[in-house]
Amino acid sequence: MSYHNQIPPTHDMRNKIVLITGSTDGIGQQTAIELARMGAKVIIHGRTETKALETVAQLSQRIGKGELDWVGGEFTSFSEVKKMAEEINNRYDKLDVLINNAGVYKREKIITTDGFETTFQVNHLSHFLLTNLLLDILQKAEHPKVIVVSSVAHMRAKLDFKNLNAEKSFDAYGQYAVSKLANILFAKKLSYNLNGTAVKVNSLHPGVIKTKLLSQGFELSGSKVQFGASIPTFLAADPHASEINGQYFSKHFDLPVLPSEDAMNEKYQKKMWDMSEKLTGYKAPKKTRKKKAEA
Repeated sequence: MSYHNQIPPTHDMRNKIVLITGSTDGIGQQTAIELARMGAKVIIHGRTETKALETVAQLSQRIGKGELDWVGGEFTSFSEVKKMAEEINNRYDKLDVLINNAGVYKREKIITTDGFETTFQVNHLSHFLLTNLLLDILQKAEHPKVIVVSSVAHMRAKLDFKNLNAEKSFDAYGQYAVSKLANILFAKKLSYNLNGTAVKVNSLHPGVIKTKLLSQGFELSGSKVQFGASIPTFLAADPHASEINGQYFSKHFDLPVLPSEDAMNEKYQKKMWDMSEKLTGYKAPKKTRKKKAEA
């Protein structure tokens, strides 16, 4: 199906629980507004509890019938990501949608306390860890979805598995591009691992959108955040998206396109997954890799 416009239609999201990382501003915040207006209970995530609470207070008058919750967690720290996942697991019996949206662009090489280059840890490794820690409650939802916000920048990534943490050299744009390629490699591999379960996993480029990240990292003008939120909103809310798995979206929110050749490389997908398990210290249990259901 195709809507031939850039704003997806409204759907009933009542009784749906959605977690959006990095939703205190930009595309994440706008997606939260759109889904809450459809009746969803949206969990706002910020780097700190204070920032998340402030955002909830600011948005409460704008969302209509939906509800807002909040959670804090700094993605430069695996311990905080684990604590955040534990809070969500304890607070909710299910999670209908996880939107991995948080992202940074660092002009300088900064190593986190966990020992990783900040862009790679925040944009990829912490989302890899969070998603795996939330799979159990995702699988308790009727039509669970994992949505990974990548970027067209992945097309220009020069993938070197021996330089993921800028061990040999650091280039700000190059590191960002590799982290966005890692997003798609992760989404592709996770969709394969979960084939036969109800969980659908897709990735996207939201467009060149006027956000804090764009102003900090690129000298470009961007479109309104409403357009940037259109693809994640479609994938989260449209019933037809419950049948879409392992796809990448860009420009047209309801029409998947092909990402780069590297993103489609199954060997790279597996190697990035294996390295991510090693670097985060998380080993995905085999029970999440269910066999394809019999017809």
